[in-house]
Amino acid sequence: MADTTSPYPNTELFIDGEWRSGTDGRVIDVVNPATEEVIGTVAHATKPDLDAALAAAERGASAWSAMSAYDRAKLMRHAADLLRSRAQDIAQIMTLEQGKPIVEAKMETLAGADIIDWFAEEARRTYGQIIPARAPGVTQMTLKLPVGPVAAFTPWNFPINQIVRKLSAALAAGCSIIVKAPEETPASPAELIRAFVDAGVPAGVVNLVYGVPSEISEYLIPHPVIRKISFTGSTPVGKHIAALAGQHMKLSTMELGGHAPAIVFADADIEKAVKVLVASKFRNAGQVCVSPTRFLVEESVYERVVDSFVTATREIRVGNGWDEGVQMGPLANPRRIPALEGLISDAVQRGSELKVGGRRIGNKGYFFEPTVLCNVPIEARIMNEEPFGPVAAFRSFRTLDEVITEANRLPFGLASYAFTSSSEKAHQLGLRIQAGMTTINHNGLALPEVPFGGIKESGYGTEGGSEAIGAYMTTKFVTRMDG
Repeated sequence: MADTTSPYPNTELFIDGEWRSGTDGRVIDVVNPATEEVIGTVAHATKPDLDAALAAAERGASAWSAMSAYDRAKLMRHAADLLRSRAQDIAQIMTLEQGKPIVEAKMETLAGADIIDWFAEEARRTYGQIIPARAPGVTQMTLKLPVGPVAAFTPWNFPINQIVRKLSAALAAGCSIIVKAPEETPASPAELIRAFVDAGVPAGVVNLVYGVPSEISEYLIPHPVIRKISFTGSTPVGKHIAALAGQHMKLSTMELGGHAPAIVFADADIEKAVKVLVASKFRNAGQVCVSPTRFLVEESVYERVVDSFVTATREIRVGNGWDEGVQMGPLANPRRIPALEGLISDAVQRGSELKVGGRRIGNKGYFFEPTVLCNVPIEARIMNEEPFGPVAAFRSFRTLDEVITEANRLPFGLASYAFTSSSEKAHQLGLRIQAGMTTINHNGLALPEVPFGGIKESGYGTEGGSEAIGAYMTTKFVTRMDG
C-alpha cells in the first residue's frame, strides 16, 4: 500500500546543470485526475529559458560526444541503478499526477531502467565499416557520429517511458538533448532526469523544459542548434511537427497514433486470448498508443469471445490508483470524457450494442467505466478514430482475407494483435498486416531490445531494438591515401 501522505513536488526547469524557475516566474497548475485537486505546479519556460537551454545543449554536445562510449555507458548504467532504487517513490508521484495504479507506475519506472541499460550497451556497439579499396594505399571507412543536439517532445500517458527511450538513445549516441516533457505529468519525468544528473551527466547534456507546447516546438525545431527531432503524440500534431522539421531539413523520428486490430481466430486458445486482450485493452485506462482497439473475431466463436471479454471487463476494479487492488485508474484529463462519450453514442446510434460500461463514474475525478461495444459497423466513428480510452469495439469476420483487409483499411499502422494455433495463418498475418508491430498469441511489444514504431500515418523510425540508436547518428565517410 502506498504512503498517501507523500507530498507532491513542485517541478522546476533543468537547464545547464541547474534546477531553476522560469525567467518570468510563471507556473502551471498540476491536477490529480482522481480527485480534481491542484496538487502542485510546474515552471513555465519562455524564450529566454529556451535560449539558455539551447546554448547549454550546444556546449553539452561538445563535451558529451568527446567522452568515450565506454564512459557514457558506465554513467548511464549508474542512472539506471538510481532509477530502480527510487522506483517506489517515483511511482507514487506518477500516480498522483497521471492516475494509473501504483503497481503500473512502478513497472513503468523499472522498465525505464531496463531501457537505459539496453542503450548503455548499444553505446559501445556503434560500429563503422572498413570498405575494400580499389587501389593500393587507399583506406576507406565509415564512422558513426552523433547527430548533435536533440529536441524531444513527449505526452502524458507514459511520463517516464515516452521520455526514456529518446533520452537514452540520444545520450548513448553522444548527443545532448532538450526534453519538452508534459505539463500535465511533469514531476515523474523530472525524477528521471534527476537520476541522470545524480549519476554525473555533465551540465548542458540534459535539459528539461515545460510551457506552451506549440510555442516551444515552433521555437526549438527551426533553431540551428537543434539537429534532430523526436516526437510522440497524435497523428495530426505529428504531421505538423514533421512538416516543420522538414522545412528545416531536420532529422526526425515520429511515433504517432494507432488503431490496433486484435484478431481472434476460431482455432485460438480463447481463454488465453481474452486474458491477454483484456489486460492490454484496459492497461493505463486504454490511454496507450498500442492498445488493441478494433476487436475482430471469427464468426463461429464471436459470441463466446464477446461474452468472456464482457465477464472479465465487469470484474475490473476502477478507482484511485493509490488504493490497493485497483486495476484501472481515472482518465488522465477531463478532455477524454466527452470524447469517449461521443464515440460511444455514435456507435450505439449506428446499431452497436453496448454490452457493458459507457459512462463516467461519479462526478469527482475523471473515472470512466471499462466499456465493450459489439456488432459495431465499419462506418462508426470508433472504428475509424483512435478512442484512446477504455473502450473495446467488436465485430465478426469469416475469412483470413476479409480480416486482413479490415486490419489494413485505416491509414494507421502502429501495433496489431492476433491469436491462432495455425502456423500458416500466423505466417500470413506477420507478412500481410500493415503495421510496424504484430504480436501473435501474446503481448510481446515494447521490450527494450525489440523495435518500437509504426508505418503509414502512425509515423516512422523505431525507438527500440538495435536500430534505434542509429536515428541519433550520422554516417561519415572518410577516405585517405598513404603518402
